[in-house]
Amino acid sequence: MRDLIRSLVVAPMAGGPSTPALVIGAGRAGALGLLAAGYKSPEAVEDELRAVRSAGVGYGLNIFVPSRPPSDVAALERYRRLLQAEADRYGVDLPPLRLRDDDHFDAKVDLATAYAPPLVSFTFGVPERNVVAASQAAGSLVAVTVTSAAEAVPALAVAPDLLIAQAGTAGGHASTTSPAGYRGTTTALEILAAIRAVTDVPVIVAGGAGSARDVRAVLAAGAVAVQAGTVFLLADEAGTRPAQRAAMLSSGARETVVTRAFTGQPARALRNRFTDEYSAVAPVGYPAVHHLTAPIRAAAAEQGDAGALNLWAGTGFAAARPAPVAEIIASLS
Repeated sequence: MRDLIRSLVVAPMAGGPSTPALVIGAGRAGALGLLAAGYKSPEAVEDELRAVRSAGVGYGLNIFVPSRPPSDVAALERYRRLLQAEADRYGVDLPPLRLRDDDHFDAKVDLATAYAPPLVSFTFGVPERNVVAASQAAGSLVAVTVTSAAEAVPALAVAPDLLIAQAGTAGGHASTTSPAGYRGTTTALEILAAIRAVTDVPVIVAGGAGSARDVRAVLAAGAVAVQAGTVFLLADEAGTRPAQRAAMLSSGARETVVTRAFTGQPARALRNRFTDEYSAVAPVGYPAVHHLTAPIRAAAAEQGDAGALNLWAGTGFAAARPAPVAEIIASLS
């Protein structure tokens, strides 16, 4: 398994950064890159699967598990009214609340079964056992992402081959099933110890890896691999938005925060105007809040205004630098 997964996994980064070129470059450099199926149409996911498979490298695919519709619709309506000021600022219309969205889950699971990448990982919850079994029968290893030992228990019940233990230091969305109480305080070594205390299933650890020393420490503590994302955001092959690249390279980027302001799900991002103004009042409600803020974020990106962008990044963002993915992987090895 260690030979298949490699010691370094390039995290799936939905929303643009994870391109086929990034995944292919990672595979050629001795790591395992994961395509991010989130937010894409099944047709777009299949195009990427074809591109990476034709390159003849090992790779993986990450799929979002559908969330239950938000229960507190009144809180979402209040947030929508608050966001009207942002819509006015950027000259966009706020959409009506969209409470249900399965992100084409069944179609993406079918693609995972048909293409059988070496690794299929799931985020935002635990898939049904039959979904896991189908990918395993097709020849894939299956991983479920968790943020605590308590979340590992239902994940283990569907018999995955691996767990991805996501520390609070990781950038982007937390794969927690308890978003209201999530604070993002765990380190990579802490989450690894917690998961290893409840299972001997192999664990990939995500969060905070920005140097070879970080990677070595987590592997020495018993992880089968380290999953890193933030350090690859400035890779030449990454599809990271220009505004985020500029923000990460700016001397003004000082810290990250965990916020629900952009999507209704806790996520770690560079602190900016939007996180300052809305984190305290943002309700739990993924993906409804994601759809609600989408036109605001799109307009801000078009204008190059990082103040209203979801600048997903982990605590180790300062280690990111522009370079080919192979060079970044070499620096972590």
